[in-house]
Amino acid sequence: MKRILFSIITATLIFLSGCEKGLEPEIYGSLTPNNFPVTVSDFELLVLEVYVPFSCKWPYGEGGSENSYHIFGLEEGHIHLFDGPTDHYTIFTDWGDGGPLWDSKSRGNFEPMVSNWEDRSHFNKTKFVTRMTNIIDLIESSEAFTDESVRNKLLGETRMARGWAMYFMLHLFGPVPVILDPALVGTDAESDLTLPSRSEYVNAIVSDLRFAADNLPVSPDQYGRFNSGLALTALMRLHLNELDFVNAESVGRELLNMGYSLVEDYSSLFREVTERNTETIFAISADPLGQGRGNNGHFNAYSYYCRPWDFDGRNGWATVWTATWDFYDSFDANDTRRERFIIEYTFNDELIGRADMHGAYIDKYPPEGPNAFQGNDIVLARYADVLLMLAEAVNENNNGPTQEAVDLLNMIRTRAEITTYLLGDFTGVDDFNDAILEERGKELFFEGLRKFDLVRHDLWPSALEGVEGKEPSFHLLPYPQYIIDRSDGQITQRPEYN
Repeated sequence: MKRILFSIITATLIFLSGCEKGLEPEIYGSLTPNNFPVTVSDFELLVLEVYVPFSCKWPYGEGGSENSYHIFGLEEGHIHLFDGPTDHYTIFTDWGDGGPLWDSKSRGNFEPMVSNWEDRSHFNKTKFVTRMTNIIDLIESSEAFTDESVRNKLLGETRMARGWAMYFMLHLFGPVPVILDPALVGTDAESDLTLPSRSEYVNAIVSDLRFAADNLPVSPDQYGRFNSGLALTALMRLHLNELDFVNAESVGRELLNMGYSLVEDYSSLFREVTERNTETIFAISADPLGQGRGNNGHFNAYSYYCRPWDFDGRNGWATVWTATWDFYDSFDANDTRRERFIIEYTFNDELIGRADMHGAYIDKYPPEGPNAFQGNDIVLARYADVLLMLAEAVNENNNGPTQEAVDLLNMIRTRAEITTYLLGDFTGVDDFNDAILEERGKELFFEGLRKFDLVRHDLWPSALEGVEGKEPSFHLLPYPQYIIDRSDGQITQRPEYN
């Protein structure tokens, strides 16, 4: 137990060295398992560690190998894993083969990831879950709290982190072995790699996210901390992806009553000056001065991964993620969301256009300010997604479409300044679902949601057919060889990768 607690203290101190924009550090003296955590302030400090995997920094040196690759980082993060491999994005070969990191992943082929080592596999987030279970136990068993709402808020943050990490591992690997019983922390159970059932695993996520939704504030005192709306959005996504449309609709209706609303200007959602608004439910707080390492804070370097090296003005490193021309051409000519693509640019006063570009360059987070990296907060949950999920759930639950479902869809299209639908435009449930999926692609591109949608609609891998260079494998990642070797036969490789 002391070894586990010491690792928590160490990781917390590392995290504190990179706090910014709302999460202000509080510096303590020499901490040991014997004197920390004791007070409520100690626990408030301790809970800051739960945010580490949900950072956006360079993928190394962040409090242990289980945190080396962040879920929303630039490498092996949500864009890399859930958008780049899909039908809307071109393959990327500019940096050579790149093995499991770049080339193959852009093709939708995850097979090389079997060789991922421990500090480059999200499977290692199972250790993070164990640490969160330990923190939950420390908070629940402490006598320091005189105000149960304070205790429950800290528990809400920790259970949000645990549930959210488990949610992403579910969609990467399926159910994975995790420790949720604090009595098993530090015992031989940590080496038990028996895979849980899907229902057991999903129910545990539901329990964590529901607790978080019920105990986190809608608007935290410190910007950048988890909130109730985020927990509900993650819970709604979970229900929808599990095809539990009844509960997805119920959670969606809770979100309708929380005061969120669409902003008028789509592009303003992704600009630094308007990053705090009525639509964004949760975003990673990027520091305009951040360098993505150590105490430099979180950063946004997406423009470097999306702009070519020869782009006049603010150039990038390479167009790692580029939209296919077919996807760009599928937008209505009047769709204001098309403004977030670059379809031509100049280099040394020479115009470079479509004929010389392998796709439309993504400009969702335009670089602003004089610094090397950007301060645009990275949007992870917003109200437009909730409206589209609710439309899908209402359609499924009522053998739709219904007028309500069409109205929800039209809210998104009206903001985009394109023609709205009539109820009579649809022939049934499937026809409306096709329209929802198409709208989600246009509204939520480059937000790390496309692969979830394709799998849910049973379109992986068929949607990738015909996209040049795509070679999709099974939608779940292979188990990394290192974990198979350790499992003593408890985990064997998926047949799709044998």
